Amino acid sequence: MFRSQIPLAVMALFVGVLTFPAFAQSQEKKIIIAQYLQDISVTVRAGPYSGSGVMFQTSDKQIWIWTAAHVVQPLRHTHKVIDDRGVERLKVEFEDAKVLRFNKDSTEGRIVSSYSGDAEVIRYSDSSFGHDLALLRLRDKDFKPGSTTRFYLDKDIPNIGDDLLHCGSLLGPVGSNSVTSGIMSQHGRVFDGKTYDQVTTPSFPGSSGGIVCLKGDGRYIGMLVMGAGEGFGLVVPVRRMRDWSKKVGVEFAMDPSLKVPDDDALKAKPIEDSAFSGGSAVASHKQRLDAGLKFMLWSPDDKRARSVRTLREWFAAPGLFPSLDKDKE
Repeated sequence: MFRSQIPLAVMALFVGVLTFPAFAQSQEKKIIIAQYLQDISVTVRAGPYSGSGVMFQTSDKQIWIWTAAHVVQPLRHTHKVIDDRGVERLKVEFEDAKVLRFNKDSTEGRIVSSYSGDAEVIRYSDSSFGHDLALLRLRDKDFKPGSTTRFYLDKDIPNIGDDLLHCGSLLGPVGSNSVTSGIMSQHGRVFDGKTYDQVTTPSFPGSSGGIVCLKGDGRYIGMLVMGAGEGFGLVVPVRRMRDWSKKVGVEFAMDPSLKVPDDDALKAKPIEDSAFSGGSAVASHKQRLDAGLKFMLWSPDDKRARSVRTLREWFAAPGLFPSLDKDKE
């Protein structure tokens, strides 16, 4: 009986030798993708409100930030002007958003420094009438990101059941660059006449604008914008983002093979792609509430945000968030 067990032991050892390299490679790949998400993800602030975003660096070294329109909507202002023909029209302008990055000590894992930069709104598509998308440009010409976002540009839609990761500022800046995992739950959920994909990656206020990507290779498959419970999220699919970016002349901020237009050509088109109408916005908001959906935007008035302030007092040493403290002065 002892002899009969020897071949089994040898076989088990042989199988272990064969599978260990594959396991090691899998673990190494997981670490690489996790670091990539840390490198490209940012917190986007609009006054007291916070959301998430990702960075894309073009060949001319400019840094572009993708986020949700409702994250930067508080920065939107309108006023009436008289054009060259003497016609009164409504002019839309945006204040700059704040882009935040928090840097960690590689040995202890704690945040040791932070970065805060201004970003101008280049394109905006309203959350009620458009696609709930915004493209920003970092004004800091010397900032160097650790990596750049890789978008899923294949024609085929990612499969239902595919493993996914989400990275965002869960519960605001104190939860910056939090990573959660889930799967592609369903395609083509139509809401307000717009198509969304449904995911199970947990999200919280502050997740809005954050990346949802394939767990296998980190490619960006959608932007998280709404949710109804931690495991029910809706993302603007990358295919819709790409269609919109083509129409408004910013596809270069997704596809590295495309040339970046000069500023004159870029600003020849309007920042906002749709008109604003309060009545329709109210109807759209009611539809979201009836469906149990809400934007994943962090606000100091959020009940969960009040507990975050307590967490910050417990875990954050004085001066740990200097860029945030400076904004309050």
